Amino acid sequence: MGPLPRHAFARRVGRKGTTREPIIQEPEPHEPEGFEPEATRRDAGVAESARANRGWWDRNADEYQVEHGTFLGDDRFVWGPEGLDEVEAELLGPPEDLKGRDVLEIGAGAAQCARWLAAQGARPVALDVSHRQLQHALRIGVSFPLVCADAGALPFADGSFDLACSAYGALPFVADPRLVLREVRRVLRPGGRFVFSVTHPIRWAFPDEPGPEGLSVSSSYFDRTPYVEQDDEGRAVYVEHHRTLGDRVRDVVASGFRLVDLVEPEWPAWNTAEWGGWSPLRGNLLPGTAIFVCERD
Repeated sequence: MGPLPRHAFARRVGRKGTTREPIIQEPEPHEPEGFEPEATRRDAGVAESARANRGWWDRNADEYQVEHGTFLGDDRFVWGPEGLDEVEAELLGPPEDLKGRDVLEIGAGAAQCARWLAAQGARPVALDVSHRQLQHALRIGVSFPLVCADAGALPFADGSFDLACSAYGALPFVADPRLVLREVRRVLRPGGRFVFSVTHPIRWAFPDEPGPEGLSVSSSYFDRTPYVEQDDEGRAVYVEHHRTLGDRVRDVVASGFRLVDLVEPEWPAWNTAEWGGWSPLRGNLLPGTAIFVCERD
């Protein structure tokens, strides 16, 4: 996925037993040993959010892929931590209809979703802001283009794609989601579909904890102040933006899309995993993911 989290839930993962070995050449140095960012709620604009999150994903891509690579698979299209699979959901359309379609995956991470699309006969392009994430896509292997770019300034001509998708990619991390949505609409052909998943907005009202402590409201659902982690000098090193469900709908419509479905996946009985604040306990009571199915007229 642009991965999974590609996401709000990517940021708050705890260390668990890993199932994969570390993989490619050493990345650039992380923050100094023992560095602990300060978590706060404050404004963060487009440029600051982009810089912080590009750096965060470059620094944390290795840990993310080791931690969650088994769940994501190498060529599986999962919409969120609930495990809703595109094979079953068909939100982009029946798999047999994907053959020959030009598809843009935004926030692709290691390009797991794009790899699945290619296996269906589609012609995917996998885009991510993080160079390190795309190195992991190369490690697994690709037969399609990888593009390192910001989702708010897509380096493609108008009408380049039939479909676009994003599984927790880009949209939770940008200060102005309409910039991304308008860019996606621009590169889609008339009648094109864009499907994206994000953290369900209601989750912002609850602590990001998988156990009983995560079931009591701790903040206002209507507080849209970004979640920011910053260094000792007040520079953001990670930013996540909250939009209410109504905000998301208005963003979609104002950007020239028609919203044709809003999917809130239920937690399946087979999924016993915990992922940050996601868990069977919470998943049976609260929606964790919202998937927006949009079409360009």
